[in-house]
Amino acid sequence: MEKLGPGSNLDTLQVLAMIPQDSFPVVVDAGSGAGRQTLALASQLRTPVHAVDTSERHLGTLARYAEEFGMDELVHMHCMDMADIPARFPAIDLLWSECAAYHIGFPRALETWFPAIRPDGYAVVSELSWLRSMDEVPRAAREYFRSGYPDMRTVDDNLAIARAVGYDVIATHLLSRAAWIDGYYDKLEPLANSLLQHAEQSVRNFAQQTLSGIRIFDSAEGNYGYVFYVLRKPRHAVS
Repeated sequence: MEKLGPGSNLDTLQVLAMIPQDSFPVVVDAGSGAGRQTLALASQLRTPVHAVDTSERHLGTLARYAEEFGMDELVHMHCMDMADIPARFPAIDLLWSECAAYHIGFPRALETWFPAIRPDGYAVVSELSWLRSMDEVPRAAREYFRSGYPDMRTVDDNLAIARAVGYDVIATHLLSRAAWIDGYYDKLEPLANSLLQHAEQSVRNFAQQTLSGIRIFDSAEGNYGYVFYVLRKPRHAVS
């Protein structure tokens, strides 16, 4: 699949436009995957983007796309853990991370990356978030994410975490519903259905879990979603 998670170039560029700056000498995409948003950023900014991911396969896919679109000189691949970004990039102007910070935990990601961001630099991190208080969320959704992502928090909780780390909050943006479906769920659902009779139990279980997640999404609209947190490191912040 070309998309490894929910997202769209339209949403990516809408969020980029929320930043009151359009020049970023050092841009790092943390958890780039196959690099849909990496290419969108590089194309819009016309500046090199450093794609960080632990999967050589994903980075290889990104390299092919970059060459295909004539952007191989603008995209630099780094096969490494996103937690190690400060050691490799100690002065980042724009750190971008879509649907990936949860791999090391949203609070840890913000804390880890904070010292690496230049004063007046930005971090844009999307995180799966509850959009309503838990007593308003349907039981099926609560139960699904109790095992699927027990660390999911409300938007207010995540904003409080960001401010406690030291960031100023510039804006938030809720990922559009279309970005979940187009090129992701509309391709993932038939693929998962085709694996329900797979010979290996683990594959069947994964397929069933995937379909359960799609059903939850269809029935729980407005209760959760990926929220972009647009953050700035203050000029006089102490790293």
